[in-house]
Amino acid sequence: MKKIELDIIALSHSVTQSNNYAVVLGEQEGMRRLPIVIGGFEAQAIAVAMERMTPTRPLTHDLFKNTLNTFKVNLKEIIINDLLDGVFYAKLICEQNGEVIEIDSRTSDALALAVRFNCPVFTYEFILENAGVILEGDEAKKEKVSHSQQSRKKGLESYSMDTLNKMLDEAIEKEDYEKAAKIRDEISRRSKES
Repeated sequence: MKKIELDIIALSHSVTQSNNYAVVLGEQEGMRRLPIVIGGFEAQAIAVAMERMTPTRPLTHDLFKNTLNTFKVNLKEIIINDLLDGVFYAKLICEQNGEVIEIDSRTSDALALAVRFNCPVFTYEFILENAGVILEGDEAKKEKVSHSQQSRKKGLESYSMDTLNKMLDEAIEKEDYEKAAKIRDEISRRSKES
């Protein structure tokens, strides 16, 4: 099945369920949106990572990320792979020593980890057909502008120099030399400007 890449577009209170939140995912190459209702704790975990906040003690998802890193397991991607009775299912696609490992996950936890690992999120056409919504007219135009602004913020230019240096160290430690080169180039570009 062909995978469709998604971005996190918004995180807000759920209109339909008072104590829950909704994370809205949007396909990169289209106007469909996939709203998913999640709990408050998971919404907080996603928001903390998206805002690049550093809690004084690691949250559960930070602990899991640190554990994966310690055992040299690389989270490659998240796949929202099923929808049964209104419940979304997801898998963490990991790699360790060249072996691909799939781990079953709640979608909200998978998204919290995707933000921390900066890895892509995918789904399949049948899920977007069954649960996706299409934006139309002025709402779609606003969404498109907002999405392009968000995409630009995701670039390395949005990180502080301290964060870039930490990211560089992590990339080298993980032997992700392609990522390390991009980070190094951004650090060099800034050094020349100042």
